[in-house]
Amino acid sequence: MTTFDADTGVERVGADRFRANIDPKWWVIRGPNGGYVAAILQRAMTETVGDRARPARSLTVHFLTPPDAGPVDIETRVEREGRSLTSTSARLVQGGRLIATAVGAFSAGRKAVEYSEAVMPDVPPPEDVPSRLIEGAPPHAAMFDWKPAIGPADFTAGGRAITGGWFRLREPQLADPVVLTSYADNWYPALFFRTREPVGVPTVDFTVHFRAGLPLPGARPEDYYLLVFRAPLSHDGFVVEDGEIWSQDGQLVTQARQMAVVLA
Repeated sequence: MTTFDADTGVERVGADRFRANIDPKWWVIRGPNGGYVAAILQRAMTETVGDRARPARSLTVHFLTPPDAGPVDIETRVEREGRSLTSTSARLVQGGRLIATAVGAFSAGRKAVEYSEAVMPDVPPPEDVPSRLIEGAPPHAAMFDWKPAIGPADFTAGGRAITGGWFRLREPQLADPVVLTSYADNWYPALFFRTREPVGVPTVDFTVHFRAGLPLPGARPEDYYLLVFRAPLSHDGFVVEDGEIWSQDGQLVTQARQMAVVLA
């Protein structure tokens, strides 16, 4: 079991109830990283569905308040189970406080129109990009290997709100939907490239779409994934960021979107 498996692990304590633990090593400024919390919810809903033939297709999480370090309870529910698609929901509770709510979709593949107009950014391969961690980064950043390859230096206010690079857990881990849920909210925000002063950007809502069966055939724990994030508009104290996660061979495996509050 890897550190990530242990820190996002859930224990079934009832038919649709789980217990997990929020570990402080995943802390950001005001609480644990949202992608880490979402990964715990994703794992609980995956256990609830319990059908490998119906992999995760979509996850949406609304964050109400940051949890403290320590135990949390997760209440899950199968809202509907159809012929090919299962719809689920989950609530994460700590000490009587509702922390986050989630909905998810799990489905077998379908025969339909197939095409892709998405193009992977042209960047050097991961072995040619040095690892670099942002100076003063919060504790959760140490859990990953960062190889910035897209966008200018952070907090320069000198470019577009776009950022990205090669990314993986520092302790190699096969990338399944739980892992990629975490990846989709662990790179530093694209907003950081439009300001000279550090700001907080706690997530309000977070959606991940899984665009491939995961883990990918032939995937290895040591594989890097290319993360790309864009935030073209920040207005009225909120910013919306769109993300993509690409495999090393150019397959778009995950798309994500989140709205966050901007705290100056």
